[in-house]
Amino acid sequence: MVGIYFSGTGNSKYALEFFLSKYDKTAKAYTIEDKNITSHIKNNEEIIFSYPVQYSNIPKILKDFIDDNRHLWKDKKIFVIATMGLFSGDGAGILARQLQKYGAKIIGGLHLKMPDSIADEKVLKRTDEKNKMLVKQAEKKIENTVQKIKNNKSPREGIGFLSHISGLFGQRLYFYNKTNHYTDKVKINIEKCVGCGKCVKLCPMKNLKAEDNFIKTENRCTMCYRCINICPKQAITLLGKHVVMQGTIEKYL
Repeated sequence: MVGIYFSGTGNSKYALEFFLSKYDKTAKAYTIEDKNITSHIKNNEEIIFSYPVQYSNIPKILKDFIDDNRHLWKDKKIFVIATMGLFSGDGAGILARQLQKYGAKIIGGLHLKMPDSIADEKVLKRTDEKNKMLVKQAEKKIENTVQKIKNNKSPREGIGFLSHISGLFGQRLYFYNKTNHYTDKVKINIEKCVGCGKCVKLCPMKNLKAEDNFIKTENRCTMCYRCINICPKQAITLLGKHVVMQGTIEKYL
């Protein structure tokens, strides 16, 4: 067994690692950014996949990863964990269907409400204590899920026709273009930016680069919100005009 994840601010990574600690302590978790990720997939028949839902859809970087490695998924037994700030009818299902196209066997799905990562919008903002409570509730749900799987009653949250319809009409139809392409909407406030380069090192898309002591952007942002949440000067925005509240998973543990 192996754990595979994509994570912006750490929610999906933490959820996967916690799941594996309860289900199989010998299993390891790897990001899709790992240079040896294809080898890890090839060498394991059972995979626990964890990722953050964006507008009830798959982040562009993850969809490309699934498509580019389509030859790896045939006959793999996959359980999908979908993390979200509020609601996604078929968060696990949208990734499951993409994997099934390439021959994967989906053994279950799990939805976890986690701290919101959209740092430059007021929507879904909660206190630190509320976010810590969300993480504790997610941990409890994971423990219950692992017990069900061990009892051969694997949950299938987000998987199925009704869930598909819920996700489609709940968000995806209205925000389809948000995740269908990479975006060029990342903004750098040059009055705040000090060119420290922290965001450049952490960007999964290599969308940011340092030039003349400032950070410049390309056109390949996958909206993971990693850079916005870790910028020490709050100089980066995407959807909003200013940073409201930053937070990575470490803040709530």
